[in-house]
Formats: sequence, C-alpha cells, structure tokens
Amino acid sequence: MTPLNEVKFACLDTETTGLSCTCGGKICEIAVSVSQNGRKLEEFSTLLNPQMPMHPDVIAIHGITNEMVKDAPKFIDVLPRLLTLFDGCVLVAHNADFDVGFLKAETEACGLNFPKYPVLDTLKLARKNGCFPRNTLSVIASSLGIDAKGAHRAMADVRMMEQVLYNFLHEFVRCGVNSLEDLLKCQTHRHGKAILGRMTPLP
Repeated sequence: MTPLNEVKFACLDTETTGLSCTCGGKICEIAVSVSQNGRKLEEFSTLLNPQMPMHPDVIAIHGITNEMVKDAPKFIDVLPRLLTLFDGCVLVAHNADFDVGFLKAETEACGLNFPKYPVLDTLKLARKNGCFPRNTLSVIASSLGIDAKGAHRAMADVRMMEQVLYNFLHEFVRCGVNSLEDLLKCQTHRHGKAILGRMTPLP
C-alpha cells in the first residue's frame, strides 16, 4: 500500500480541436502540475500546433486561435518532456478518459505506446462521493471557495483542479483513506463516511 503523502500527483489538462480523438481531434494546449503532499514540484504548459485548422465553435470555447498555435511546437516535440514529468506519478484529470484518451492517441500517432500510469479522475470522485450542484470543475471549485477564473485554458484548469484534488484528499484522509490504492477505489465505490463538498475548504 502506498501512503498518500508519498504519492506524486501530475494534474493535467488538455485543450483540443474537437471532442473526440477517434474522429481526428488533436491537442492544441496542454498543462501539467506535479505535486507531492501539497507541495508543488514542477509546472509545464504550452500551446501545440495541431497541424489542422480549428473550427470557430471550438475557438469560442477555449479562446485559442489558429494564429496563436501556428508557430507552437508539435506534440512529438514535447512528448519527451511530458513523459519525464509523468514518470513515477499518478495522473489526475477532470474527466480523465477524455484527456488521457487524447494523450494516448497523440502518443500512438508518434509511433509509441503511452505508458500505463495510475489515473485519478476528480469527476469520478465527485460523482461517487460528492454533493455538488453540478460536477463540472468550475462548479466544484466555486463550491469549495476556489477561484474559478480562467476556466477552459489548460493551466488555469490545472491549478483549479489541483486545489480541488487536495480538498478531496483532505476529506478522504479525515475519513480514513490513507493509501493510493484505497483512494483509487473511491472512484467506483462510494466511501461511506466521506462527503465531498461539505468540508471546510483548505486555505
């Protein structure tokens, strides 16, 4: 069993050209923040050139324009950096199937297999153990007193998610969840004592 205070969490978020990586969607921005026991270790964020034009409807969501990404690095250029950041970490995302799915698809397009990391999904934790009005990241953050400004840009979402994660961890630890293995189970099985959203937000 791995004590939670020994776990490195890599909170990540992607902005994309579409809603599906299987239908040709690409990553146009990625941000990562690595922390351990509440202490930030490293941050990384970059726009990416998706090598395809983005539809105006997509641009309206995240505000990233074709002009902004035309000189940005391609995914293959930053993949070594991402893999170094992720090494030894638990990946954390809000709706992780989406973000990790895009990462896998982009990595495979580079001719490589995306490594199998433990994945923690703050959306699944909230759905199983929370009492929020809605389970969007910004609503959860606002419910916990966390600043939700800048939503839909990768680093703003990552910093918001990281604070949400540690609020969740505070509640789970208070209710006896002390290992990574037990925390991962809380994504699919409701913890009898933990009620996310009713604890006092961390400073």
